[in-house]
Amino acid sequence: MVFIANVLSVLIAAAVCTKAGKTIVSRQFVEMTKARIEGLLAAFPKLMTSGKQHTFVETDSVRYVYQPLEKLYMLLITTKASNILEDLETLRLFSKVIPEYCRSLEEKEIIENAFDLIFAFDEIVALGYRESVNLAQIKTFVEMDSHEEKLYQAVRQTQEREAKQKMRERAKELQRQRMEMKKGQSGGRGGGGGSGPGGFGNSFSSSGGISSDSISSLSTPSANIAEISKPAPAAAKSTAPRNALKLGGKSRDADTFVDQLKNEGEKVVSTPLPTAASSASAKAKPVSDVPMDSVHLRMEDKVVIRIGRDGGLQTFELSGLLSLRISDEKYGRIKVQLDNTDQRGIQLQTHPNVDKELFRSVNQIGLKNPAKPFPLNTDVGVLKWRYQTQDESAVPLTINCWPSENAEGGCDVNIEYELEHTRLELQDVCITIPLPMGITPSIAECDGDYNHDSRKNQLLWNLPVIDASSKQGSMEFSVPSSIPGDFFPLDITFSSKIPYAELAPAKVMLVEDGSDVKFSTETVFYTDKFEIV
Repeated sequence: MVFIANVLSVLIAAAVCTKAGKTIVSRQFVEMTKARIEGLLAAFPKLMTSGKQHTFVETDSVRYVYQPLEKLYMLLITTKASNILEDLETLRLFSKVIPEYCRSLEEKEIIENAFDLIFAFDEIVALGYRESVNLAQIKTFVEMDSHEEKLYQAVRQTQEREAKQKMRERAKELQRQRMEMKKGQSGGRGGGGGSGPGGFGNSFSSSGGISSDSISSLSTPSANIAEISKPAPAAAKSTAPRNALKLGGKSRDADTFVDQLKNEGEKVVSTPLPTAASSASAKAKPVSDVPMDSVHLRMEDKVVIRIGRDGGLQTFELSGLLSLRISDEKYGRIKVQLDNTDQRGIQLQTHPNVDKELFRSVNQIGLKNPAKPFPLNTDVGVLKWRYQTQDESAVPLTINCWPSENAEGGCDVNIEYELEHTRLELQDVCITIPLPMGITPSIAECDGDYNHDSRKNQLLWNLPVIDASSKQGSMEFSVPSSIPGDFFPLDITFSSKIPYAELAPAKVMLVEDGSDVKFSTETVFYTDKFEIV
């Protein structure tokens, strides 16, 4: 329920409350104590009279103009001297704002979108007076606030990059001065002078280890500014001949590579090389946390999709598996009734020990020898399926990437997605877009979230959920010094708890008497490989 109060034709506050009088959201527009506002809000439910169809209630000091909205009320509180026709017009505008930001008129939904509602209320009323705005203008004004924030963040990031660049230049200058100082000191002592036999000088210390000078040369790439600026201790001065072998002689090349990484905003740390296990885990299939009963069925669908950048389906291959796990021996001898409503010609194949005739005739999965039980505490694959096609309508999610060259020598990129199979609910969708090396994109618009991985030169577009209510979305960004081919191939990943194949276990029965058995199911549908080339 929304409240707006007016003193001397001035709106005092706005709120959303339940019909029981509980305040969900409240917004005050003029100076008034909190206790007074709470008193006005608390008084309204007591003034309501059942059976009457009036849209206003008056007291000695204020007038309540209200409108029921399912389980909520929208209400204006004004002075008795205010123009009630204008108040009703304002009330209608407030009633239109709430559905724009809330999918349902429920208390939980109002709370989740409270800040958006407050921002919209501020566009309707300023200093207690109604602004001359419509619903479209309110939405535009609210969006402009977030656009300004993005602009501020972009300016701040630019300033940080400039500051880091100056720090790197100063560090390089200090390092050059230090190396020139060492060379001068080495030349003053003589090219062949050395305390050790054979002219090795101080390349190795008296204890047989690597000298301080060599350690400094090796550690330079990962040293910070404070370490670089420290003067070299007198004991570490090298007297080695100029032609002697020096450890760390490639330090300048290493500096160039490390500086390039740091210039991209990366912290340089030593990391182990990726192993085969870590590489495999990156493509691991989703893990479900569904509680398992004594009879547990798992359906797994994975898909390989390859589409040309100009359209045209090149590869579509779906493979699936239904596995059975029994943890109680009394349910070892069972049959599984399967519902198959798929009309696309998916090829089904049962396990060799499964009765094929029983499955073909009544869609039941049972052993050829009913007297034998299924294995215990083991995932047994009982049915698998496969589907290959060149029909583009089989693709559940279409991606359209459209890079266009601009006048600045770069590209403006528009990407949009659309969920073609609206019965699916795709979760954790990630669209990975390659970028030219060392280039930072400028994001103009984005549905969902995005992340720029400068190490891998990728732009990650993340969408938590794509379903029938959010089946379309787009992203726009610009990249300098680029060509359209730089943004391919795109890689798409997602998972879903709804299978692609329209197959589902209907019930589980004991072989002896056909009685139903309680069972649990889990379903996972994910991308093995989905790319736009």
